[in-house]
Amino acid sequence: MCLAIPMRILKISGDRAVVSSGGIQRTIGISFLKNPKVGDYVIVHAGFAIEKLDTVKAEETLKLLEEIK
Repeated sequence: MCLAIPMRILKISGDRAVVSSGGIQRTIGISFLKNPKVGDYVIVHAGFAIEKLDTVKAEETLKLLEEIK
């Protein structure tokens, strides 16, 4: 089973991006995405963004995760 948490793109440099969620930042690959932009929410697996997410849904998910902490 895999648990995916939405992460927001903070910075893009070529095919790499810095993403953040819950105060944690990671550098990931973004070569699987079409037109990623700073501010987009993505799902990250094995160091790569595999899908962009709708902002409203991503923020709702993060809010729910915060509530169960």
